[in-house]
Amino acid sequence: MRKFAKGEDEAEVNMTPMLDIVFIMLIFFIVTASFVKESGLEINKPEDNNTQNDPPPPDDEKRAIAFIIDKNNRISHDFLRVDISSVGSIIKKESVERPLAPVVIQAEEGSALGLAIRIYDAARTIGIGNDKIVMTPKK
Repeated sequence: MRKFAKGEDEAEVNMTPMLDIVFIMLIFFIVTASFVKESGLEINKPEDNNTQNDPPPPDDEKRAIAFIIDKNNRISHDFLRVDISSVGSIIKKESVERPLAPVVIQAEEGSALGLAIRIYDAARTIGIGNDKIVMTPKK
């Protein structure tokens, strides 16, 4: 004959060993996570020394004598509007002050080519060589 267990004799699971294992695993992961070194590249940044990295100050004697011609055929020099008749005297005055300075002519697209040529001729008349006259488009 079979004997049936009564409700009082039910099996019970002991949770204490399982909790011990969970706590041991938790301690293991905490300890190992603190010793793991993250992989990556070491970057050696230069020290912030402004005196070495700054560009040298611009040489005022070599600063260009610049003329800008806009698309409305207006000539500007040092942020001032000038007339084509005064270009020669400006170049003469500034080339005496700065003999090493080149003459730069920047013309916007759509400006009259004749104005750029007249500035070029004024510089050549004063005696500035071709190697010191630069004509560039303005963007």
